[in-house]
Amino acid sequence: MQIWRSFDEVPKDLRRTAVVIGNFDGVHLGHQRVLATASQIAAERGLMVVAVTFDPHPMAVLRPEHAPVTLTTIEERAALLGEAGAEAVLVLPFSREIASWSPQDFIDRVLVDLLHVAAVVVGASFRFGSRASGDVATLTAAGAEQGFTVDGVELDGGPQVWSSTYVRTCLAAGDVAGAAEALGRPVAVRGVVVRGDRRGRELGFPTANVPVGSGGGVPADGVYAGWLRRLDTGERYPAAISVGTNPTFDGVRDRRVESYVLDRDDLELYDVEVEVSFVDRLRGMVRFDSVDDLVTQVRDDVVRARALLVG
Repeated sequence: MQIWRSFDEVPKDLRRTAVVIGNFDGVHLGHQRVLATASQIAAERGLMVVAVTFDPHPMAVLRPEHAPVTLTTIEERAALLGEAGAEAVLVLPFSREIASWSPQDFIDRVLVDLLHVAAVVVGASFRFGSRASGDVATLTAAGAEQGFTVDGVELDGGPQVWSSTYVRTCLAAGDVAGAAEALGRPVAVRGVVVRGDRRGRELGFPTANVPVGSGGGVPADGVYAGWLRRLDTGERYPAAISVGTNPTFDGVRDRRVESYVLDRDDLELYDVEVEVSFVDRLRGMVRFDSVDDLVTQVRDDVVRARALLVG
């Protein structure tokens, strides 16, 4: 899959395209439905599927105080878009200049002149152009004059409309199961295992520690059941996972994902890149009055994680 980060990187001899447009943060099931529709149209008409997204998020430029915390980096987003059917991703560097374009400016400059569009597929509520004045009807009218078709796809998943906002709400509440339902895949974070304070090992529960900061793709502080996967070998292990700053020991400065692989104290994971995926929340983060109370609770967490993951 190709990633273009500027107009100049788009090949001049690009063949006709089926274009999807959106922020696509998280690439949830609604986004995937848009990609699936575009892929079907592209297969029927011999087109190339191109996803157009924006970096930074438009709200970060126009109203930074209201900008959402993103669920995915651009690299993660591009990879997910590729898995959903995009053959290329155009990352438009969003700016106030682009925000000032009229809907017709965007259609002419991006869709027609740059991407040689033959079909456009967007969410039914898609808005674009200065002051969000363009919509699906705007695209449809332009397409009738300029030779491309337009499909507006409903993003609902039944009673709940799938949206990046919904996923963020689930994660903020620690509802990793709800977020996974909207995403169509487990909530997961990736990182390189670093050396921690080794308190888990001293307590009999050695953990693989991955610093994660405050990214929007990380669930709320608490304890979860899930899986740890080595990205170098593909080996996957059931785990009890703590997200937070370890309040019983007065916390640490940085937020971490700490994974105890069930019943294993022989794994050497330092400097290994891993993926930690979350299955269900076990409890919130608690400060315990004593180490003994903490150990008792962790033992219970492990029993519950094992029941959820391996029966």
